[in-house]
Amino acid sequence: MPLVLPDNLMVSVSGVRGRVGDPLTPELMAGIAAAFGAFLRREGAEGPVLVGRDSRTSGPMFSRAVVAGLQSVGCPVVELGVVPTPTLLLAVEDAKAAGGLCVTASHNPAEWNALKLVSGEGMFLDAEMAGRFQRFLAEEDPPRVAWDHIPEATHDAEAWPRHRERILALPHLDVDAIRARKLRVAVDCVRGAGGPVMVDLLQRLGCELHTMGMEPDGRFPRDPEPTAANLAGLGALVRDSGAEIGLAIDPDADRLSLVDDGGTPLGEDLTLALASAVVLRRTPGPVVTNLSTSQVVEDVARSFDVPVVRAPVGEVNVARRMQAEAAVVGGEGNGGVILPALHHTRDAPLAAALVLQYLVDEGMSISEAARRLPVYAIVKEKVGFPREALTHAYDALEHDLGPATKDTSDGLRLAWPERGAWLHVRPSGTEPVVRLIAEARTDAEAKALVKRAARILEGVA
Repeated sequence: MPLVLPDNLMVSVSGVRGRVGDPLTPELMAGIAAAFGAFLRREGAEGPVLVGRDSRTSGPMFSRAVVAGLQSVGCPVVELGVVPTPTLLLAVEDAKAAGGLCVTASHNPAEWNALKLVSGEGMFLDAEMAGRFQRFLAEEDPPRVAWDHIPEATHDAEAWPRHRERILALPHLDVDAIRARKLRVAVDCVRGAGGPVMVDLLQRLGCELHTMGMEPDGRFPRDPEPTAANLAGLGALVRDSGAEIGLAIDPDADRLSLVDDGGTPLGEDLTLALASAVVLRRTPGPVVTNLSTSQVVEDVARSFDVPVVRAPVGEVNVARRMQAEAAVVGGEGNGGVILPALHHTRDAPLAAALVLQYLVDEGMSISEAARRLPVYAIVKEKVGFPREALTHAYDALEHDLGPATKDTSDGLRLAWPERGAWLHVRPSGTEPVVRLIAEARTDAEAKALVKRAARILEGVA
């Protein structure tokens, strides 16, 4: 019989996620992995399926289940162990594998886990392929192989070293100049998969390191999402150590947030802006980002006389648009940087190297760099709201707020360019909430916009 997914499992284009034990069990993970392996074969994909995970305590259990599910339908498996998500995706592309599976819930708390689905391109499934897989999952009972056709599972311990060397070889980086700067860097990897790899990369870039949360044991000491509100500890480490910059990495190491040399969190949006400046200085071209990313990226792009194209939220949506636009850099305002010269995947180690290159290029501190850019306040809130009422909510928001421009490609984005303000309202793909994101020239304006939007939603609900 086809696999029946629990009602409280969150399903999106990137995969499935839920709380460990309910609804996420080894049996469910094995079933989804088996279906994905059979689906890849049905799609004509050949070669092994690569499996990696972040550091969560449930990761080993779920990884074993995933490997078993893949083997049961005849898929050879290559296990990468604990690696950054971008390392797995790059390995899939390089190996010309059939696909990959990441056991990671990214920024979610430790009691969550997830299974992210990767195509043979080394990218998450786009909406079209995800739709085909979801239909396969709902309708097909994956055929299992006989006892004498169960393929082997092998291990690859060199995925990160290959990834690291590809970063260090990028023409956008002057590795010798970064090493000569001998930057003092504070790093918080929240006990996620990024700890060992960030130490490895930053030491090779000649940095003096001051660290916290580097043990990859999955016992997150704080909310693992690298938002400014969660980085007080890193700010204190910067001040106590005299570091020139603080780098905060999320549990699966695809997002980077910054703290300045005074210990003040700069937020996640500045990551893409600074990384883009490094890339555009060397290879001008289009920039692609999502609808919820700060206008500061547009300001940077304007200084290089290149266009910015907006795409729906979601890594694969941005990556696909980057391919279509031949973009030279892009990403998301959550600290995710995508560099096509490396791969079409958000990559925190890459982002860290580009931000350090920015400091070398400009010969200034991170706080001076931040002060040079236009200042905006961005406010992000989550509210419970019935998704079936969202269409009415969007109508009410547009009627009440009267925008100069609107975009309905991903929820509703209302913008007032003359005021330097915008509001984006959309259902989350990773949590059972509706996200309200607003940006304006002052914190009071952005907060007022979110508060007004929330009040409108409350009236509709």
